[in-house]
Amino acid sequence: MPEIKDRPDARVPVLDLLRVAAVGAVVLYHYGFWGPAAHGVPQIAMPFLAPVAQYGFLGVPVFFAISGFVIAYSAGDRTPVGFAIARFSRIYPTFLICMTLTCVVTLVLGGAHFSVSFGQWLANLFIAAPVFGEPYMDDAYWSLVIEVMFYVWVAAFLALRIFPQRIDTIIVAWIAITFANELTIDAPIFEKLFIADDSGFFAVGLLIYEHYRGRREARLYGLMSLALGTAAFQAVHKLERLGVHLHANFDPRIVVAICIVSLGIVFLATRIKQVPLPAGLVMAAGGITYPLYLLHLQLGYTILLAATPEQPPVLLTTTVIAGVVLLAWFVWRVLERPAHGWTRDRLTMLATRLGWPSRVRSAGVRQADPTHGDPLTQASVAKR
Repeated sequence: MPEIKDRPDARVPVLDLLRVAAVGAVVLYHYGFWGPAAHGVPQIAMPFLAPVAQYGFLGVPVFFAISGFVIAYSAGDRTPVGFAIARFSRIYPTFLICMTLTCVVTLVLGGAHFSVSFGQWLANLFIAAPVFGEPYMDDAYWSLVIEVMFYVWVAAFLALRIFPQRIDTIIVAWIAITFANELTIDAPIFEKLFIADDSGFFAVGLLIYEHYRGRREARLYGLMSLALGTAAFQAVHKLERLGVHLHANFDPRIVVAICIVSLGIVFLATRIKQVPLPAGLVMAAGGITYPLYLLHLQLGYTILLAATPEQPPVLLTTTVIAGVVLLAWFVWRVLERPAHGWTRDRLTMLATRLGWPSRVRSAGVRQADPTHGDPLTQASVAKR
């Protein structure tokens, strides 16, 4: 077995571009097939795209695979406290900004289809708003709950000192629990607690990182095959719920093919060190992904339906989407960076005062956080 590199120095810029492609698929799904269904909106903005757009839901689990890779990269030299600070400061400030923007726009332009209350905004401060009896401010927020649960497990494994040292055992146990639940009682509590609908995608990302850092043995490739098969099974399993809700026909073969190809591209992306594009453009593309994901659905549809209550023309829909992209860029470029830095620094100072170190002491060189952006949509990995 070759020597495993502890912390690869190379940047993975292609993952930024994959983030853009994945969020583009989700936007296509919502504007060409799903829409904000929970609010009873009577039309989809671009229904002629439905045959292709209906498979855009797979953009979210691809994010989960990217998240598995990046979390494995960034968590190795952190204590549980340091890991929690890093994840919270990445996700929460941007979430708070975008959730509040969505709330304000809904209050002003919501009209007949969208409404919001102070209680809903208050419940959404905790991300998992349904726990408090309120709906998500935006239906897309459900995936953040999945991400947060993944971080809770990683923090717990860091505290037990079995992550990433026992990554193979963790993945095998995780997949075993997934199938035990999915093929037997299918209990919602197990599904949520163990992320049983998306564990395969996270596992693929974790194993891609193991390969990235130098592992090359049959056991790794066997686990990758098992995780990939689990991810494909879970994607097909989701079709039962989507089909019932939307009365739509999905081809499971297409879903499996998209899963395999998409995850294969994520793997290949980690082997590419450079792209023939300006570094600033690539970073901006990756940076806007998280705020765009948070803003595109309800805020975009609220503006769209305020402009026209009838079937919106393609030009108007395209203009609204472009406007949301521009808003996402503004949030990333102007608001997110200082909010992230302020939150991280204050929490780190508090942890230091309490005697809680953020980094594991080692003989190696102290590493800076190699990621930017949120873990749902983060993927750029670089040594600063």
